[in-house]
Order: sequence, then C-alpha cells, then structure tokens
Amino acid sequence: MTASILYIHGLNSSPASLKASQLQRAMAQLGLVAQLRVPALHHHPRQAIAQLEALIAELGRPVLVGSSLGGYYATHLAERHGLPALLINPAVRPHLRFDGYLGPQKNYYSDETWELTTDHVTALAELDVAVLQDPARYQVWLQTADETLDYRDAQHYYRACALRIQAGGDHGFQGFAERLPMLFAFAGIPRQLWQDIDFSVFN
Repeated sequence: MTASILYIHGLNSSPASLKASQLQRAMAQLGLVAQLRVPALHHHPRQAIAQLEALIAELGRPVLVGSSLGGYYATHLAERHGLPALLINPAVRPHLRFDGYLGPQKNYYSDETWELTTDHVTALAELDVAVLQDPARYQVWLQTADETLDYRDAQHYYRACALRIQAGGDHGFQGFAERLPMLFAFAGIPRQLWQDIDFSVFN
C-alpha cells in the first residue's frame, strides 16, 4: 500500500495555495489522489489540530508535509504519533512571534476574516515540542531568503534532522514543483510511478 500524505498549510493559507495545488496535481498525475488529504484548516490551533487528528485516524500512518505554521503543527503531530514529517520553511515557536500582530486577520485565499487573540497564542504554546524524540523521522527544507521567518531558527531547532538549505528563495519556497521527486521518495512512493514525469509542468 502506497503511503498517504497529509499536507498541512500555513497561517492564512488554504488548499488553494501554490504548493498545495502543485502537490494535488502531481498526485493526481500519479493516480494517487485518494492517498492525499489537503484540509482547509480552521484558524484556531485547537480546532486545526482536531481536524488533523481526525485525518490521521482516517489515514492510519500518513507522511506529514507541513509548510510554515503547518510545519509547527506537523512537528507536534509527528512527535505525538511517531510519524515521518517533511517540513518546508517551518515556523519555530510561533507563539513567541505574535507581539504586535493580535487583532483582525484575513485569509489570503478565502477572504475569511478572523480575530487573532491571546487564546490563539496560548493554544500554539501548548503544542510546543521542547526536544525531538527521533530527528531521523524528519526532513526539513529551508530557503535562506525567507522574508517571513528567519531560516536560522529552524536550522538550529532541527539541526539533528536531515536539512536541505537552499540559498535564496522565499517563504513560499521557490522551485517546490521540481522538488516533488524528493518528497515522493521521502514518502516511499515507488520511483517507477514518478521517475519519468517532468515536474516543471506543475509550475
């Protein structure tokens, strides 16, 4: 049975984001769309985690792919369930970064507006993982020109993991489509399914 993938988007993002869309199109090309879940997460961490827990229960032992805040969620869930996780420009201790950002927020894709409160920040703090139990379960992709997060925070926190650090780029992670073979290899998807695909077509 080919591994399932649970993609976890970031703050104010959605299944319509570029990386999520590229992954969905590629999995469809492989005939594996049934093995992928890309939920539209609630803005409150407790409700988002409840959504993700339900999907983990449905899928069994999915490979987690988390972007930005989704990388923080993925780390918490990987530790709780012993799952493999591939993280893309992940947020590290995001609860320490919201000074001055409390108040109205807007989802970039759905135009949903919501209020970022101290309860959101408290809920994020509850998910913090002090020490990774098994760094070998992780692969972490960072781009040094991330304009939202300092890649060095993740480089330090995940220093015992397999790090892939690329100069330049941005928070959205440029060149994601061309790296999908690395993601599929990490997820254990058989090479013969994807080795002849030109992934640049998903840009």
